[in-house]
Amino acid sequence: MRCGIFDSGVGGLTVAGEIYRANIFREIVYYGDTARVPYGNRNESTIIRYSLEALEFLKNFDIDMLVVACNSASAWALEELRKEADFPVIGVIEAGVEGVKSLPTSTKLLLTGTRATITSQIYQRELKKAGYHNLISRATPLFVPFVEEGIWSGSLIEGVFEHYFHSLPREEIGGVILGCTHYPFLSEVFRKFFPNATLIHSGKSIVRYLKTHYNLPPTSTNSFQIYASENVSQVRQIAKDWLKLMGLQSRLEG
Repeated sequence: MRCGIFDSGVGGLTVAGEIYRANIFREIVYYGDTARVPYGNRNESTIIRYSLEALEFLKNFDIDMLVVACNSASAWALEELRKEADFPVIGVIEAGVEGVKSLPTSTKLLLTGTRATITSQIYQRELKKAGYHNLISRATPLFVPFVEEGIWSGSLIEGVFEHYFHSLPREEIGGVILGCTHYPFLSEVFRKFFPNATLIHSGKSIVRYLKTHYNLPPTSTNSFQIYASENVSQVRQIAKDWLKLMGLQSRLEG
């Protein structure tokens, strides 16, 4: 099977890397819409339009499944994408919520994400349905451009963390939901600021979700193609760096 994966930029590589590691698809085709990143500051109609254009691009590769590795697109465009696709389209929010369920319902949670994801209220509604009522939500849009620039740690990003989280009871927070696929790149800083928290992100949950809901047998991934609407060489380099951090030898193509 051939899996298409798209994100507004490099963030979806955190999802693609986990899928690559799992060896559940023979081919992976990744598309980052880097010319228009981030989607999280756009309105609903624009997010839908950009997402449909990404779908049309990936249809050229005869994909068998699409993983929308962007929380903003998963929040606002999933229904329209499914109308236009004749194969399964999977978003990352459902997988992210499933990942939270490993924690007790009494856990104090912090939800972080782009403005579009936070204002959609999808995470909040689904977590409340699952019994999680002790939830703080924070839109943290500045994290995305830092990740796109390859700034994953250091004093600059720590200053932004201080700006967003200085008023929170950090020691009391037991779970941080990384509600943007860019944010796992900042895991080191999240752990520093929230030392007692479990980090939840869709990359770690998506494989389990796919195996559970789509009965995907183990295989071997023979190709991992990387495309982008702008700066594709930079995206490929970040993909190599991320896969190396994951302990994976990459066979990137495209």
